[in-house]
Order: sequence, then structure tokens, then C-alpha cells
Amino acid sequence: MRRQLLTAAAATLALAVLTGILYPLVVWGLGQGLFPFRANGSFIKDGKGRVIGSALIGQEFLDKQGNALPQYFQPRPSDAGTGYTANASAASNLGPGDPRLVGFIPGLNTVDLNGNTSKANPFATPADPYCVPTDAKTGNPVISPSPGQQFAKNKDGTYVCDANTVPERALAYRQLNGLSPTTIVPVDAVTASFSGLDPDISVANAELQAPRVANARHLPVATVMGMVRAHTDGRLLGVIGEKTVNVLDLNLALDKLGA
Repeated sequence: MRRQLLTAAAATLALAVLTGILYPLVVWGLGQGLFPFRANGSFIKDGKGRVIGSALIGQEFLDKQGNALPQYFQPRPSDAGTGYTANASAASNLGPGDPRLVGFIPGLNTVDLNGNTSKANPFATPADPYCVPTDAKTGNPVISPSPGQQFAKNKDGTYVCDANTVPERALAYRQLNGLSPTTIVPVDAVTASFSGLDPDISVANAELQAPRVANARHLPVATVMGMVRAHTDGRLLGVIGEKTVNVLDLNLALDKLGA
């Protein structure tokens, strides 16, 4: 029995040293030697050497009031905390028919003022026929109204729509970028990623934002479009996924132009 215990203890110690010390040291050493940038968090620094973010985690470019800064490319929406909160990675997990995602679509998920199935959307506004109203007190979206429910309304009497539905995000995207009401909006511009931390946007998304950024920076559109192309990452192994643009990397490159 004693001999078996000693053997077990020796095996446990050997495995602890191998997997708890030697293996991590070898992996760390290889990472530092072969690809230190990625191994250390893919941190991106500004011209003064200060860390301003990571190539792996997106971030927002907003003013103090929470409005999008026109001189910067904007990332996709995020459901991680208050938006790109690194320690709160999360997705909305809303189903394809959930009004909080797609809005109230007649014939699919519409309800009347009492929460009963309806053939039309009674909350529709001239700008958003799929409007999901918000509660007058809490500001939360109301997807199952109850009798006596008080809704938030605009000065013209229309309902205040939940800003996080895809239709509302599409309206806001077109308005920010000066696009026509019929412009097709890239899906990544109105939906969050599974992690809520995606640092990249599609090339189509970047190209639609380019004229707005160029105007805000007083640059030719061709110059900004050229920057987009220069900072476009190809498909993995040439065939997997789609081409993407890292928002932080592109914005930093634009700042270096001094415009």
C-alpha cells in the first residue's frame, strides 16, 4: 500500500510540474519568440507609444453625449455591457421573430394596444412602420402592451420607437451617413456580433461610411476609400470568411494623416 501511495504521489508531482510549469513556460516562450504581438493581447499604440486599444476588441467612437463622431468610422452595434465592455462579452440571443430585433412585422408578430394579435402595427410611424414603442416611464421596449399602458411619444404625437431594433438602426445608419431611404444597409451595421466585441466591419459598411468621414476630415473621398482598401484584411487562407476592415486600425491611420 505504501509503495502504491509513493508511486501515485510521484506521478502526481511529475504531472503537476509537466503541465503546470514546464508546458506553460514552453507555450509562453514560443509565443514571445514567434508572435509577441498576438501573444501579448494585440495591443495597438498611438504615435506616442500609448496603448489605445486592442486589434481583437472593438471600441466605440462617441462624443461626451454618446453621439457618433462623424470623423471616425463607426463599429457595428454591441450588446457587451454598455457597448464593447471587454469583461462583459455577450450577445442579445434574440430570435429572428423577436420584435426587439426585427420590430413589429404585420402578419408575423404584431400586437394591438392590449397585447392581442393584430394584422397591422398600431405603433407604426411615418419613418418606421415596424416601430416597437417604449414605456413612458422606463424607456424600455414594450412588446406585450397591457390595458392602460403609457407609451412615450414625440412632440408630433408619434410613438418613440425602441432604438435597438434593426429597422431603427438602419434609419439611424442612413441618417448618420447621409444615405437615401432606399440604400441597402449591410447586416453588420445593424446587428451585434456573437461576442459583442467584434473589432471588424465589412468592406461594404466601410465604403458607405467613407464619404461622411471624408467630409468631416476635409479629405477627398478617393483618399479615404484608398485608406479603406489599404486596411482591408483578406479571407482566412484566402477562402474562409469575408474580407473585413479593422475599425480602430483604420481610424488610427486616418488620425496619422493629420486631417
